[in-house]
Amino acid sequence: MTAKKFMKYLLVLSVVLMPFISKATNGDQTLADEIEEFDATELIQHHIADSHDFHLFDYNGDSYSLPLPIILWTKNGLVTFMSSEFKHDEDASVVVEKNGQEFVRYHGNIYYADAFASKVEGEHFEAPSVMDFSQRPVNFSITKNVFSLILSVILIFVLFNAVAKSYKKNDGAPKGLTGFLEPLVIFVRDEIAIPNIGEKKHGKFMPYLLTVFFLIWVNNLFGLIPFFPFSANLTGNIAFTFTMATITFLITIFSGNKNYWGHIFNTPGVPLWLAPIMIPVEIMGMFTKPIALMIRLFANITAGHIIILSLVSLIFIFKSVFISPVSGAFVLFMSALEILVAALQAYVFTLLSALFIGQAVEEGHH
Repeated sequence: MTAKKFMKYLLVLSVVLMPFISKATNGDQTLADEIEEFDATELIQHHIADSHDFHLFDYNGDSYSLPLPIILWTKNGLVTFMSSEFKHDEDASVVVEKNGQEFVRYHGNIYYADAFASKVEGEHFEAPSVMDFSQRPVNFSITKNVFSLILSVILIFVLFNAVAKSYKKNDGAPKGLTGFLEPLVIFVRDEIAIPNIGEKKHGKFMPYLLTVFFLIWVNNLFGLIPFFPFSANLTGNIAFTFTMATITFLITIFSGNKNYWGHIFNTPGVPLWLAPIMIPVEIMGMFTKPIALMIRLFANITAGHIIILSLVSLIFIFKSVFISPVSGAFVLFMSALEILVAALQAYVFTLLSALFIGQAVEEGHH
């Protein structure tokens, strides 16, 4: 079964790389000029960034995408429309008029047209603050990342709901889907939760740890599949990892017992005269832990996508068909490695979350 899945993945990857290889081997002068202007940085940034639509394919110079809903809270109330009304424009050249207001999209962000024009100086645009709602509406749009999050939550809910029902019907050894997921649940419990939180208190935090593990793992895998309804780089988005790390931080501090806070404000074995130094250090440590948790997941997933896209870009950079087998081989190797990294990063995030929670609920040693 594993071999068949690997061959399917190899086939999909080959199909995806075919347009790049065929484009690189065309000798047409116009195409050569296009390749000469190829910007690898722009390509990579476009693919790892969030988007208001799913790009499907290009045909005869036209781009075909699946639009997603734009949901804005504006000065005149709620405004909704489909992202297709921007006509794939990202340079604020297409103006969409809704509810007596005009909107433009610039590099993935939506602004009021008049406010955007006032911020442009020559060819330079001075982006307003994210919280400056006089320049831009409050954006609740369903982007690729939001769509991927919703899709993964539905998938996880359906899978585990089916597993729960199977336990009610079958008292014997688990089979099928249940047989696949049960070892993973037991692994999170026996190898992550119990060793770090303890036998008595781990059960209280198991729902969160299982949610974190499967949510990150599933979305890591979704990001490796290069076609709709997947391909979103959710776990490589700093806002997502910030939210996950913040939840871990809140659970940690609200679960902290007397012993935990005692180590922060009255570190055992430290002279009283060092308290003015140690207390700020300990408080800073409370925040550096979730920050490291946030950056680790974001950086590792984003780096994987950048490396794969950079290897594909070598075909255009060297402008030679002979580089395509080398580039393709490295892309295949990195893609296989990223499948391992997808599970590893889910494990590391869950492990560190359990470790931080375990430090908060640990009883004092007498």
